[in-house]
Amino acid sequence: MSISVLKEVNPAIAATPRIVGRYGSDLDAPLHGMQGLTALTDALAAVGVAAESLFAGTGIAPASLADHDARISHRQKIALFANVQRLTPEPAIGLLAGQRQRISDFGVFGYAVVTSATFGEAIGFGIKHVRLAGPVLEKSFRVEGDLAIFEGHGFDELGALLPLATEFWFSSIQALISRTLERPFEARRLRLPYAAPPHAPRYEEVLRCPVEFDAPVMEWEFDAALLPLPLPNANPVMAGVCASFCGRMLETIGGEPALVKTIKEACLNSVGGLPRAEQMAERLHLSPRTLHRRLVEAGTSYQDIIDGIRKRLSIEFLERTELSVDEIAERSGYSDVSSFRKAFKKWTGQSPNHYRERRI
Repeated sequence: MSISVLKEVNPAIAATPRIVGRYGSDLDAPLHGMQGLTALTDALAAVGVAAESLFAGTGIAPASLADHDARISHRQKIALFANVQRLTPEPAIGLLAGQRQRISDFGVFGYAVVTSATFGEAIGFGIKHVRLAGPVLEKSFRVEGDLAIFEGHGFDELGALLPLATEFWFSSIQALISRTLERPFEARRLRLPYAAPPHAPRYEEVLRCPVEFDAPVMEWEFDAALLPLPLPNANPVMAGVCASFCGRMLETIGGEPALVKTIKEACLNSVGGLPRAEQMAERLHLSPRTLHRRLVEAGTSYQDIIDGIRKRLSIEFLERTELSVDEIAERSGYSDVSSFRKAFKKWTGQSPNHYRERRI
């Protein structure tokens, strides 16, 4: 497929030579979600490694795995990978764990990806918002002629953990893409910047493509003709709502205090409702009193942050979907519609129905 055809189908990707996602520069800031780690711990459990041993010395509570709003730091995630490498009796554990990944583990981010109109749009969104998924490698994507290419950067920092982290990343992406497409995903070639490990033959078995080791780059190439493929679970309205919500929230995060940024990113990843202040404090390893004090010092409050998220989300639903007010109240985190109506009137001076009618 030529790049001219790609531009017609997906101008956002075709017009951008490289889309890059970064994990951030503060190694101790709790910016990573727990998304995807259940796959890793389940794979370790299958070979006899208990979660308590896996998380020993990391400062991460094993119970956090069941909490979609829990956050960990980059340094903690690296410590977890070090434990995986030290404890596992299975050399290909990264490859095996990645195959366990599910779209539903990634919250609003995952829903935006799977409901995108095309495969190309799903990739564009995923890379742009990749920090919501807590990567340990800097990642980017580009198109060159008939090739679409995922790239990994900053891999020198990982040292001996590079093969494990790489195996887990590419295997996870392979599994998630296959689930998004609802068909097997086969790449053209994978190029990796390290020597072939003893279990190298298993790379091709799992990743379904030729693998080149000792390469000067980390690149995964596949046919760009796949990019315009319509996705089986495409829902442009819902994808637009999720993407717009994530984008607008991330726009406000850049210049904010780290604590406010962390709370907002945790809420973006929430799939079980917005957490209460006490729950958030526990996840951030703070006392509720300390959490509230630090937010006051930052010029805000926990309730203000939650109200801002609810307001943005409810407006997105009112403007861009045909969901009923009752449904919007539920999806915005309200247990009853009357509380939602009162809050919305306070935010905008209008009832939800009147707001929607004026926008038509």
